[in-house]
Amino acid sequence: MNYTVGIDVGSTYTKAAVIDENGGLSGIGMVPTGFRLAEAAERALAEALDAAGTHKGRVVYLACTGYGRHQVPFRDLQVTDLTAQAWGTRFFFPYTRTVLDVGGQTMKAMRLDGKGRVQSFRLNDKCAAGTGAFLEKTARYLGYSIEEIGPLVEFSKEPVPISGVCAVFAESEVINHVSNGAQPADIMHGAMESLIERSVRLMKRVQMEPQFTLVGGIMRFPTMVRVMREQLGDEVNVPPDTLAQFTGAIGAGVLARRRLDKLEAEEREAVGA
Repeated sequence: MNYTVGIDVGSTYTKAAVIDENGGLSGIGMVPTGFRLAEAAERALAEALDAAGTHKGRVVYLACTGYGRHQVPFRDLQVTDLTAQAWGTRFFFPYTRTVLDVGGQTMKAMRLDGKGRVQSFRLNDKCAAGTGAFLEKTARYLGYSIEEIGPLVEFSKEPVPISGVCAVFAESEVINHVSNGAQPADIMHGAMESLIERSVRLMKRVQMEPQFTLVGGIMRFPTMVRVMREQLGDEVNVPPDTLAQFTGAIGAGVLARRRLDKLEAEEREAVGA
């Protein structure tokens, strides 16, 4: 069996996804990006191939996406983040019309048409208060690791409001809440609600419509998804397990498979002619 691969070189993590001949997901890998982007792509690829039980010699086409996609010398194809995410979300939920992607450094909202093409998109401003980095920074200030954010928020009884429109001002609010004796769980919950309010505003700017699909590393926290459902007043899709972080890589891998199929079809046609 041969495989195609998608690699998403993100600002925080680099993800890889292995797609088999039937278009199924065979393996995934994720490593911190760091500053050596090509090496991160190699390590993520090796991890994904190992998970798929195969090796690099079986990879016949590889597509890259993400901010560092230009830095991967062994790519066959490069695709934009928006295109890769559109295909990656529809890999799981074919009727997706609005996608929200909250990453460590960016937030993106986009509206798709019935064929999965991007009709409208918006990015957050340059402020970290609109990204997952704000939640991570808040957690660290409170003395918790990133992995503890989810369990911590589950203990919240009443979220405290955090209205700062800038990460610096929001951090000042967090400090004030701590000094006033607010519980860490409630502060963390308030930070999540602040991020979600920003998310919904961004989705409204693309004229959102159901079905909604949420992706990005922050979506691994159940409270984030629950509050988003409450804010939208509608059901939302989230890829299973940890795969909300891999939709960009999966979409790139699916596009690599489609590109390969097209090239092979053209080659057969040329031979037949």
